[in-house]
Amino acid sequence: MIRRHFFLLAALAAVVLMLVVGGMKLAFGQKAAGQGGPGGGGRAINVSQTVVSTRPFTDRIEVLGVAKGRQSVTITSNTAEMITAVHFTDGQAVARGQVLVDLKSASEDAGVSEARVRLAQAERDYQRWKTLADRGVAPRATAEQYLAAVETARASVASAQAQKLDRVIRAPFAGRVGISDVAPGALISPGTAIVSLDDVSVIRIDFSVPDRYLTTLREGLLITARPDALPGETFQGRIAQIDTRIDATTRAVKARAEFPNPGARLKPGMLVKVAIDQGLRQAPAVPESAIQFEGVQASVFLIAKGPKGQVARRTNVETGLTAGGFVEILSGLKSGDRIVADGLNRVQDGAAIGGGAPGGKGPGQPGAGGKAR
Repeated sequence: MIRRHFFLLAALAAVVLMLVVGGMKLAFGQKAAGQGGPGGGGRAINVSQTVVSTRPFTDRIEVLGVAKGRQSVTITSNTAEMITAVHFTDGQAVARGQVLVDLKSASEDAGVSEARVRLAQAERDYQRWKTLADRGVAPRATAEQYLAAVETARASVASAQAQKLDRVIRAPFAGRVGISDVAPGALISPGTAIVSLDDVSVIRIDFSVPDRYLTTLREGLLITARPDALPGETFQGRIAQIDTRIDATTRAVKARAEFPNPGARLKPGMLVKVAIDQGLRQAPAVPESAIQFEGVQASVFLIAKGPKGQVARRTNVETGLTAGGFVEILSGLKSGDRIVADGLNRVQDGAAIGGGAPGGKGPGQPGAGGKAR
């Protein structure tokens, strides 16, 4: 009885195994028939095609820089004193020399008054002794001593007035003030920030470029800037200065560009991508979706003639710049070649390709262009 059950189970297992093997062969056979073989046999695959065409590419140097105003300063006081008046509002445009803050100056006012009184007295004494000396009644040397006293009194007045000016804080140049927290009654110390002041009519951007591009740089060269904070916006400026030295550590030269800033769209402190165009050239290009990368090696599926129709042939290419969704082809393809445009995961080397006109816009057709990145 046990032996008979053993043979029944063995027979059932053999039948199940045969069914599984047969199903797998059937599935793999259908897949192979659908994809085609190296000789172009099997069912053809319908894919989107495109024609390799030339398009313009711009050689470009791109570096990062930080925007800053033509003039920027943080207004501070050089003395410890109480604020008595604030003459600006946050974000206000101010003129050069405009009073921003008044500090308590009672003692300074008294000092100026005292110095002026002493000066007036010294001038009266001098005039009296000068008159006597001119008449020959008093020595000339005495009159000269009183003249020296007048000059000393005048210096004292100037010193007292200078001390009073330290209590009046003015804008050193025309610009726009930032946000401030100072108010009348606040006590400030030397070096305490009162408010920032920036002249943003022109924005300066300092950046470093590898020394191998030194021959490309020159003063007055057109340059573009794209701030990260303003996506899609591009600003035009020119190189204003190039440093006289190359950094011995980084082997880079520092340059400064200036950009007109109407509307104050550019703000000091913005991170900006600076680009310098070196020249324009025409080169074959393909859509980014048509390229596969394996490590550093790029390849496309070139549509070629096979024994029974069109087949896809994997072709290695050397790529260059990327511009507007298209990749420059340095070698491996030529203008007029037809390639698989997308859906590369469904295509194998040597697979049969269905006929039909290429779909989508080629890189040389209107509307397929774009500015080089």
